[in-house]
Amino acid sequence: MSARGELPGWADVALIPALNLIVALLVSGVVVLIIGENPLEAMWIMLKGAVGSIKGWGYLLYYATNFIFTGLAVAVAFHAGLFNIGGEGQAYFAGLGATVVGLSFEFLPWPLLIPLAILASALFGAFWGFVPGYLQAKRGSHIVITTIMFNFIASSLMVYIINYWLRPVGKMAVESRAIGSFDFQTFDLTGAYIPSFRELTLAIFGYRLPSTPLNPSFFLALAVAWGVWYFLWRTKLGYEVRAVGANTDAAIYAGIRPQKIIMVAMAISGGLAGLLAVNEVMGAQHRLVLEYVQGAGFVGIAVALMGRSHPVGIVLAALLFGLLYQGGTELSFAKPEINRDMIVVIQGLVILFMGALEQTFRPWLSALLFKAED
Repeated sequence: MSARGELPGWADVALIPALNLIVALLVSGVVVLIIGENPLEAMWIMLKGAVGSIKGWGYLLYYATNFIFTGLAVAVAFHAGLFNIGGEGQAYFAGLGATVVGLSFEFLPWPLLIPLAILASALFGAFWGFVPGYLQAKRGSHIVITTIMFNFIASSLMVYIINYWLRPVGKMAVESRAIGSFDFQTFDLTGAYIPSFRELTLAIFGYRLPSTPLNPSFFLALAVAWGVWYFLWRTKLGYEVRAVGANTDAAIYAGIRPQKIIMVAMAISGGLAGLLAVNEVMGAQHRLVLEYVQGAGFVGIAVALMGRSHPVGIVLAALLFGLLYQGGTELSFAKPEINRDMIVVIQGLVILFMGALEQTFRPWLSALLFKAED
């Protein structure tokens, strides 16, 4: 039983996010109606484009993989009472780790090189998250300001590194050379190349799936989500992270050092965001390209808010945003009047209702539920 006026767990975790999402979609429908299109038709096109075909599912899960990593990154920081806005830069900088390892040790067999590149991605992302954590813990710098600035630093630094250090001589495109290759006919896999499911099914079963960038990184994302759950709710360090986020004074009284937890939480958060490079650099692009993160670090904030910073909720929210991304692409083709900026509007409305207006329905819902009990 919950205390009087306090919502039960199922309502807080599931019902309120569902109500917020419904209202966000209704408001989005009004916007679509204003520009002269049928909201129901637009919604049907989005759903059909995202889940009505194998290709649609492939892109949906590909996008969701990125959002799971960045959503988990934001969630770990949330549990420590921190607002990590730097997932974009941490994921971007992590691509350098995957690329440097993939190119420097390409002579190693892939069963050894791929795990090393994955580890490098996490470590580079962890470093880019640890520094702002250190600055807050030791110098009092605000984590929001430092992580935002580190996004800009990462963006400028990566442009310089790719252009002047990693771009092959004579090549116009600002990107590194490929980190490996895969021949599906001979199953010859080299370097830190993670084949797509299309390539794997063609090599193993001779079946040609539709061309999508979906790759086994999706399973890595699910495994990491389970690992974050286990870390936060089944380990001593995870308990300390949640204790500092819930009540810093009580945590200090219990012998927990908040400065240490801030640095650890931000390093873990950055490492989780850095794993996005596995999906993009190793699994989709197979090289380091400019701006490959494409806003996924910021979408992770909305995913964490909608998922209530719980790994299960984050996976479900990531699937929803994957649907919005893929469905929005199909919608922009079918309805030129509704471009992809409309999807940004929907995302913004979801963030608005899941964040700033999250408490809007809570008093009414609480009164309704307790009135029903009486």
